[in-house]
Amino acid sequence: MTARPVVRSLGRLVAPLAFAALITLPQLASANSLFPAPAGVRATVNLSKQQMDVVVNRGNGVKETYSWKVSTGRKGFETPPGQFRPDYLDEMHYSSKYENAPMPYSVFFNDGIAVHATSETRHLGRPASHGCVRLDKANAEVFFKAVHEIGMMRTAIIVEK
Repeated sequence: MTARPVVRSLGRLVAPLAFAALITLPQLASANSLFPAPAGVRATVNLSKQQMDVVVNRGNGVKETYSWKVSTGRKGFETPPGQFRPDYLDEMHYSSKYENAPMPYSVFFNDGIAVHATSETRHLGRPASHGCVRLDKANAEVFFKAVHEIGMMRTAIIVEK
């Protein structure tokens, strides 16, 4: 009499495992596509290539990718490598350190260092800044808006050599 409840209990435990064994890897992969990764922004700045690659995952299955030329810190003002989250955003910032220089679409990420637009687009592709990551204005606007919409806590800025 006591054996029957134990068998029923084992059946309840084993049945889901038996069902799980029927799921193949391709089915599992397609099931994951039903539940896209959470929204996020990932910007990777490559100092040697003077390039920033951005992946924007809006969390609804839409993923945008960009690759832009940048200007990072010149000699003596090198952009620090590392992994960062944005500290704050300022759509139209003016530098308090460098003669009130305009820094549109600023995404600050490391003690005053920012990704921002520049009018000095002829320097893009080579180091030219005081440590910031400079972008063409249209690209800086795209990046700024993505970070603003998705959130600073869901944004990673990786600076690598």
